[in-house]
Amino acid sequence: MTSTLTYDVIIIGGGHAGCEAAAASARLGVSTLLLTHKVETIGEMSCNPAIGGLGKGHLVREIDALDGVMARVADASGIQFRLLNRSKGPAVRGPRTQSDRWLYRTEMQAALNAQDNLTIAAGAVDDIIVDAGKVTGVRTEAGETYLAGQVVLTTGTFLKGLIHVGDVRTPAGRWGEAPALGLSDRLYGLGLKIARLKTGTPARIAKDSIDWDSLEQQAADDVPVPFSFLNHEITVPQVTCAITHTNEATHRIISENIKKSAVYSGAIAGKGPRYCPSVEDKVVRFADRNRHQVFLEPEGLPGNPDGNTVYPNGISTSLPQDVQDAFMRSIRGLETVVVQRYGYAIEYDYVDPRELRATLEVKAQPGLFLAGQINGTTGYEEAAAQGLMAGANAALAVQGREPFILDRSQAYIGVMIDDLITKGVTEPYRMFTSRAEYRLLLRADNADQRLTAMGTEIGLVGEERSTYTIEKIQKFTNAKAQANRLSNTPSVLAKAGIKINQDGVRRSVMDLLAYPNIDVKDLIPVWAELAELDAETVEYLTTDATYAGYLERQAKDIAAFQRDEGLRIPDALDYSKIGGLSNEVRHKLIESRPATLGQASRIEGVTSGALMAVLAHIKKAQRAA
Repeated sequence: MTSTLTYDVIIIGGGHAGCEAAAASARLGVSTLLLTHKVETIGEMSCNPAIGGLGKGHLVREIDALDGVMARVADASGIQFRLLNRSKGPAVRGPRTQSDRWLYRTEMQAALNAQDNLTIAAGAVDDIIVDAGKVTGVRTEAGETYLAGQVVLTTGTFLKGLIHVGDVRTPAGRWGEAPALGLSDRLYGLGLKIARLKTGTPARIAKDSIDWDSLEQQAADDVPVPFSFLNHEITVPQVTCAITHTNEATHRIISENIKKSAVYSGAIAGKGPRYCPSVEDKVVRFADRNRHQVFLEPEGLPGNPDGNTVYPNGISTSLPQDVQDAFMRSIRGLETVVVQRYGYAIEYDYVDPRELRATLEVKAQPGLFLAGQINGTTGYEEAAAQGLMAGANAALAVQGREPFILDRSQAYIGVMIDDLITKGVTEPYRMFTSRAEYRLLLRADNADQRLTAMGTEIGLVGEERSTYTIEKIQKFTNAKAQANRLSNTPSVLAKAGIKINQDGVRRSVMDLLAYPNIDVKDLIPVWAELAELDAETVEYLTTDATYAGYLERQAKDIAAFQRDEGLRIPDALDYSKIGGLSNEVRHKLIESRPATLGQASRIEGVTSGALMAVLAHIKKAQRAA
């Protein structure tokens, strides 16, 4: 028996992209359906049970600033918080936590179940319904039809997913779950450019089979730094990870069996992530190195369902099971290791993200949005950020409102989406701080100051976060005004033990905080009122003072960038009529269909001369009109 139900927006897939897409769409007040293979696996951490890191942590903070769910769930499930790059500048620090896999999934499902305007249902979607060129709904393998004018596809690695362990191939979206075949065929039928990528995962091993005492231990931070701006304390118990290394014996075993690896046997056509290579790749590509680091990361707290499972981060593999046993047992601390599930590589279809608008809507298929690994990215955080933007824009489309787009000067989310839609991918895309030109401004610590008001304006952010952020910004503004107002002479400062040039120039608190050897506690003997500042405000003032000169210069760069971004290129522009373009450049512009002159400038091979020719053509057409 079939049924037909109608919603405003349908989200397909319950992974990290799907969860954020569903929550964002529902927060905007439209009726939303989250449709996924298994309701019980919503929020599943398919690979490494960790959230954040360098670049990735910035994305999580931005998701939180827009009232997304990932940061709050990470705080409620994190069992080893560490702030990476703590010794470096605030712009490149990255919050990260190892998570309890079961807790994360449980907390995510609870958050979605509590979300207004959201319905969750189980169903394997195998077709997208298109009528008169417009998406009108989806159909499941069971024959159920769900109608909606906007559909967000977040299929992860399920599109024609194929798992490889040695020469054994198993069709699967992830271990133990069937792939999506009909959907992949449907996307091919829409004429989209589709290719293959691959990723992999290591074995899962039993915690009680590891010789922990022989290994270097890595504890969590003494004072965990939460992800969510609304959270100020971590109450989840923290655990210790351990570090070990591969060795020459490990590498010899792998080298002797390298042809048995699916990656090196020719069985896999898709390209894997360069920044997270398999252990086979490491041995081959870095033949001069006799060891590689392996982090042994518990997947859960003692007593929880995954409490006896450890993720050996650094030895992802597609070698046969007997070879996995052999090389792992050559590693210090793993001599008697027990494998709970063997590592594997997975190959899957993805859509060339240059097929998408900045909203993540498919250019050639109105009403269809794509988010996550289907767009060629890797990582929970990249997927979640795309999901939030796709879900929000699908809901805004239902409401007939302007789309919500973040550019490169506003957010790491904007950097990622712009990279994807202008450059495409040849390997799974991963976020790094180095990808952001304006990273001094786009820090993890100020994501709410940058984005929350924007989210509030469109209704994506709730009252609690909006009010909190307004009050926080006002607190910072008042503190900075005071810090600029308080000043004194070098002689007075010297008497307080503050070493400064005796040049007679008065210096404010903000001037002094720009010096690397001066902090707020050094200034309290001169200005006692500074002792009343809380730690958050002190960090804000110190960071602002440190980056002040750089940010002024970066503001000028951003103004120039935004001028180019403001120069819109008509969707229907006929590049064949523009003189002065080489055939190669013309082909790239037709293929990418950049929305702005700024986007066009970031397409590889598009020269400044070509940009001037495009601009001149547009202006001529505008004058003629």
